[in-house]
Amino acid sequence: MFQVIGGRSVQAARLLAPRSAVLVEAVRGRKSRTDPVAKSKEGRIKVPPPVDPVEMVVLKERYSEYELIMRALRLEFKEEVLRKKYEEEMGSQAEERARQEEEEHRALMDWNNQENLRILKARILRIQKEEEEAERKKMDAAIQQEQEQQEFIRQKEKEILQLQEEAKNFITVENLDQRIEEALDNPKNYNFAIDKEGKVVKRTVLQ
Repeated sequence: MFQVIGGRSVQAARLLAPRSAVLVEAVRGRKSRTDPVAKSKEGRIKVPPPVDPVEMVVLKERYSEYELIMRALRLEFKEEVLRKKYEEEMGSQAEERARQEEEEHRALMDWNNQENLRILKARILRIQKEEEEAERKKMDAAIQQEQEQQEFIRQKEKEILQLQEEAKNFITVENLDQRIEEALDNPKNYNFAIDKEGKVVKRTVLQ
């Protein structure tokens, strides 16, 4: 049988108990769900302590700041640990990779400078060609305008010469009698009919 002991008799019972005996110490544990409420706590209503709203807002702000700071510190420490671990593991490979990246960057910068220089020269040539083309078009326009002006002058001179030639046959006070006599000597009949083709088909006889 099990022997249950408790209180101050535990040490004495252990010393006096035979080797074959099993001692079970009584331990006070939590109440089970089916145990009733203690008489001293019957009718007691638990009321939470009052909370100051201003204090709660301040605590929430400080706790948010605390979380942000702690998260930043954790990330910083984690990054430092990972960097040290990476440097210890990679070592010379990291240095070689950094050197290769530096050489590649230098080569790319040289190529970029050469490309910029090439594009600059091409742009300068293009601008020069555009300026020469604009100058040529301007000269062509000026030449064409000069030729048109010369043609206009020649046309007007021709018209003037033609008018001067026609002016010789104008009727003036000096040749009025002569022109009347010529008209009487050479009468012209304008009373005639023409067909669709413009040919004279009928003419009246002058009286």
